[in-house]
Amino acid sequence: MLVNMNEVLRPAKKNRYAVGLFNAVNLELARGIISAAESLRSPVIMGTAEILLPYGPLEEVSYYLIPMAKKASVPVVVHLDHGLTYDTCIKALELGFSSIMYDCSTDSYEENVRKVKEMADIAHSYGATIEGELGHVGDNEGSAEGSDHLADPSKFFTDPKLAKDFVDKTGVDALAIAVGNAHGAYKLPPKLDFERIKTIANTVDVPLVLHGGSGLTDNDFRQAIKDGISKVNIFTDINVAAVEAEFKKFQSMDKGLIDLIPAAVEAVKQETMNKLRLFSSDGKAGMSSAPSYGASDIEMITKLVAEEVAKYLKK
Repeated sequence: MLVNMNEVLRPAKKNRYAVGLFNAVNLELARGIISAAESLRSPVIMGTAEILLPYGPLEEVSYYLIPMAKKASVPVVVHLDHGLTYDTCIKALELGFSSIMYDCSTDSYEENVRKVKEMADIAHSYGATIEGELGHVGDNEGSAEGSDHLADPSKFFTDPKLAKDFVDKTGVDALAIAVGNAHGAYKLPPKLDFERIKTIANTVDVPLVLHGGSGLTDNDFRQAIKDGISKVNIFTDINVAAVEAEFKKFQSMDKGLIDLIPAAVEAVKQETMNKLRLFSSDGKAGMSSAPSYGASDIEMITKLVAEEVAKYLKK
């Protein structure tokens, strides 16, 4: 079933587990992600990021992500991650994405607040949720998601004192924070500032998001979730798992692309299941919150109620 982030992240925050976001720039990735979530009865978030659009255009990605989410037997959020422009975020909402991230983290604080507040109002009018970022999560070399190499990530850590002000002023439904994490594969073990996570979690009411999850240790994840992280973004791990499975399959046979597809889907499924178990979201599919409705939904419900009232008055 297609839901927005509030419906899966609020229960996660309350019950101290996390929901994974897995980018799906093609059908094989999406199939593996959905299969994993249904097998473990876990809510899941899948989508794409603006920087990944050259590999899967937004409109084309929407053709399979949204129908698959609606058909799924578990709650599935379809999310635009790291939307960098106003137009891309609006297009995602018009296509039916149930959630977006508007990343204005490289702007000044005042501009970040202004732009995200404007987009939050628009997203909510669609019945969609929105994620913002305070501080800035950079990228490791070769990252497919990031855009900035940070020599000293600590200079861009999220300020706990500003976090509440940002959330209150923008109306975001989730907040991505910078605490020593980065996009892509880590060359050296990252040092997450767990005390900062805990402080921010105790300061704001919305769920917190950890970007750059691929490459962190299992203990890093467990501690971060314990301290207040409710959403973890993963891409590198499933991306690499898919291509390694295809390469292994290709070496063992002299056939075509369709012979590689099942291997990729299964590899993505297994890697996604590993993460869902690690985040403790397995078995939590029934813990989603009550659904929220957008303007179109309310209009439809109002029309149905009016029709029923008219039938009653004719009796």
